[in-house]
Amino acid sequence: QVQVVESGGGLVQAGGSLRLSCAASGRTFSAYAMSWFRQAPGKEREFVSYISPSGGRTHYADSVKGRFAISRDNTRQTAYLQMNSLKPEDTAVYYCAARVGALYSVYDASKQTNYPYWGQGTQVTVSS
Repeated sequence: QVQVVESGGGLVQAGGSLRLSCAASGRTFSAYAMSWFRQAPGKEREFVSYISPSGGRTHYADSVKGRFAISRDNTRQTAYLQMNSLKPEDTAVYYCAARVGALYSVYDASKQTNYPYWGQGTQVTVSS
């Protein structure tokens, strides 16, 4: 049984920073590719960022490039999303997703159906 658990959400002012964490269990963490998605009120869930199992390949949505950074620590079995220069439009529930094996294109990394394992989500609210 694979479990994915996010943490680190909260309320922050515009321009501020937050770091989300995602732990995945069930098999060797270094086998998982990890991604973050988000869903704002009244909108569909969208891709945010991806990191390969080794951490050597990352992808970002255009809306967060230069502001967000994804990373992972396989020794701690945790992936991170560092979010800087936050904007009110970043307000959403952020979901962590995992899959065994890498994805190579941003197109494939952004497809929700490529991820069988999902967390419950963590709320990020950015006030103006």
